[in-house]
Amino acid sequence: DIDGYLANIRLLKVIFRPDFYLHDVKQTGPYEITTRWTMVMKFSLLPWKPELVFTGLSIMGVNPQNLKFCSHVDIWDSIQNNEYFSFEGLVEVFKQLRYYKTPDIETPSYLVLKKAANYEVRKYPPFAVAEAKGEKLTGSSGFNNVTGYIFGKNASSEKIAMTTPVFTQASDDKLSDVSIQIALPMNKDLNSLPAPNTEAVTLRKVEGGIAAVKKFSGRPEEEIVAKKEKELRSQLLKDGLKPQQGCMLARYNDPSTKDFVKRNEVLIWLNDFTLE
Repeated sequence: DIDGYLANIRLLKVIFRPDFYLHDVKQTGPYEITTRWTMVMKFSLLPWKPELVFTGLSIMGVNPQNLKFCSHVDIWDSIQNNEYFSFEGLVEVFKQLRYYKTPDIETPSYLVLKKAANYEVRKYPPFAVAEAKGEKLTGSSGFNNVTGYIFGKNASSEKIAMTTPVFTQASDDKLSDVSIQIALPMNKDLNSLPAPNTEAVTLRKVEGGIAAVKKFSGRPEEEIVAKKEKELRSQLLKDGLKPQQGCMLARYNDPSTKDFVKRNEVLIWLNDFTLE
């Protein structure tokens, strides 16, 4: 009833403090409206305040007598069973309560457009990177060059704030043509950045776009990352999406972080993605 519905909304506001992003609204029946949305919530009852992300549809029935909403059904993208009480939905919530250690420093911003069962689709705005040649996705070759740039080895000896994650990008299907990148603060653009002191480092604008992302913990060894990339690409093709060639590995933590709380991600850029 209405009182139960309002109590549910109050509970969401107090415990989860949601941010709600509305992507689309359309009429889908004579007295029916369907919305597509993203909801991002912080679970404040746990000390690490995990972020929960849900995407999906809300189907709103309209009373033809007073033209007010009289029903509200949510469908989550990440589960199959969307009944009123879904054990699958409960498991999805508990999965997202897992602790990943993310350093409290700037990271490129993004908005999750779709949260599927095993990956999420994110929209990234453009951002600048300092980039050097690498050897393999999980390697550190070139890291000292890009960190040297932000620590002051540049034309004006300017120190630039460190960000997370460290990206390694493979641009070919064999994951062998690799570069290592550090994202530069969002308030920096290519025109305001000092030139590198060495030809080993280049500055580049990443155009952003839509990426599919698979998150995992542990030590990101080469065979593990290759397996995650293969799993993600296979799922994207199965879901009818259009993954680009190559991938990126995002490593958020320093080597001293315990493996079981490390945050790692494999990203694959997508072509022609649309929200339906």
